[in-house]
Amino acid sequence: MASFEVIGGNKLRGEIIPQGAKNEALQILCAVLLTPVKVTISNIPDIRDVNKLIELLRELGVAIERIAPDTYTFQADNIDLDFLETDRFVELGRAIRGSVMIVGPMLARFGKAKMPKPGGDKIGRRRLDTHFIGFEKLGAKFEYNSEESFYTVTADRMKGAYMLLDEASVTGTANILMAAVLAEGTTTIYNAACEPYVQQLCRMLNRMGAKISGIGSNLLVIEGVEQLGGTDHRMLPDMIEIGSFIGLAAMTGSEITIKDCQIPELGLIPDTFQRLGIKMEFRGDDIFIPAQDLYEVDTYIDGSILNISDHTWPGLTPDLLSVALVVATQAKGTVLIHQKMFESRLFFVDKLIDMGAQIILCDPHRATVIGQNNQIPLRGIRMASPDIRAGVALLIAALSAEGTSIIDNVEQIDRGYQNIDGRLNALGAQIRRI
Repeated sequence: MASFEVIGGNKLRGEIIPQGAKNEALQILCAVLLTPVKVTISNIPDIRDVNKLIELLRELGVAIERIAPDTYTFQADNIDLDFLETDRFVELGRAIRGSVMIVGPMLARFGKAKMPKPGGDKIGRRRLDTHFIGFEKLGAKFEYNSEESFYTVTADRMKGAYMLLDEASVTGTANILMAAVLAEGTTTIYNAACEPYVQQLCRMLNRMGAKISGIGSNLLVIEGVEQLGGTDHRMLPDMIEIGSFIGLAAMTGSEITIKDCQIPELGLIPDTFQRLGIKMEFRGDDIFIPAQDLYEVDTYIDGSILNISDHTWPGLTPDLLSVALVVATQAKGTVLIHQKMFESRLFFVDKLIDMGAQIILCDPHRATVIGQNNQIPLRGIRMASPDIRAGVALLIAALSAEGTSIIDNVEQIDRGYQNIDGRLNALGAQIRRI
């Protein structure tokens, strides 16, 4: 198990380029299973979760070639269905949550898919019902072995259907969408997720020959086709990493330029950090964060306390609430952080309280943060990263704190952030991997 030794209190300066989007990668990589024709994907982040999924695809029989540091070709023309019965498949499938998204493409193309209960962050209930209810509406038969925690779906021939999703699940929408593109007839998905990741997947599938309309809305219509071809696809920059860098700049009083952000795809992320008092300038497709000694939280028109909460797109992604919470600890003013989706994601605040932050954990979903206006800096402590997003939030806290912090279990951070220590050290941070 690796740890970070972080010497805090350094101001950072320079330019940083965000990695490719992790959450998009987990969908796009699974979509290569829909065709026997070669697919080329670029801007793939070199992170643990993505590399685990690439390893799973390779052992499933996909021919994979790395042609550049961030670019791979994939050709799924020799899939080994017997691999689904092996212990190795169970091991890889359980390693990451994104593995569940091979189910839709496998079901669409081969009429069969199996999946052990996938892994991922322990941040509360993360049910998969939406995925399998959607497959059943397309005509698949679903079985769940509760003793072995194993899902199986089969279908001789799927047919298009109308469905109203019980939740606007990003992965659920992507999985059902990939199953529907090769189904017979028309599928209508209402209450579909419309995050940029899903939009990217839809555009990629259309270039491969799919017929998807309503892209960018919560009503998707898919006309099934007989087969799909190949394509080239470039992934978006990671919006979560961009938001993390904005928060990092504010907490450390640093001047940072975040390059190539594709700002129109960021939704409310810039607005949310601006309401926390963070100044920024849009310079073409770059975001410039000037050095600020102080930043003040906005209030509502009537003067009441600002509430920052997650919501389905185009609302704020829940993956950035941990960062927003940490940023608020040194702001001037008070803010309520409301994490609606996951009931265990705010439990990391006990580490921030140990560092000297003024936080009241109201319940598993809500925390009130009383900002200290940079008058009482956080202090370095030893702590552990509980999940990807809390882990990077704690790293930001440590970089702003007085003294030295040790962050254990940084493999969690490595799952979602590419060479984060090396890239931040290039800006002037002092992070040592031990």
